[in-house]
Amino acid sequence: MGAVGRIVAGAAAGAAGTTVLNAVTYLDMAVRARPASSTPEDTVEALASRAGVQVPGDEDTRQARLAGLGPLSGIVTGVGVGALGGLLLGGAARRGAGAALVSGVAIGAGAMLATDGSMTALGVTDPRTWDATSWVSDAVPHAAYGVATAAVLRALLR
Repeated sequence: MGAVGRIVAGAAAGAAGTTVLNAVTYLDMAVRARPASSTPEDTVEALASRAGVQVPGDEDTRQARLAGLGPLSGIVTGVGVGALGGLLLGGAARRGAGAALVSGVAIGAGAMLATDGSMTALGVTDPRTWDATSWVSDAVPHAAYGVATAAVLRALLR
């Protein structure tokens, strides 16, 4: 399969992985009765500010838009990281379950780096201040994303 096919397969796998990440996150919220994080919305707001644009509307309207744009940015990231993973790791994902697991770890780490790195660069969060529970709450869904993305990628590229 050519590069375009690997990118498309990776994007589809990333969409599946994003669904798994969201399910793991929502399960964690339900089990621990923790509220949703505001970091996706804060990130969109910080990006808009850096770009010199403002999310339009009065305060309620702006908050409603940010509540939609935050999760959408996560979907875009998940699909994009999956597409990149398909391009770069598509061959390895096909080689066998062990290679797919290694690819899954790489894809999950890449997604975590993309999200946490951008939020840190924008001043939305500082991972150096996170406690162990916060790290687990972030790492487990990203690991699940990576494994699911790699598994779907492997199935699509067979």
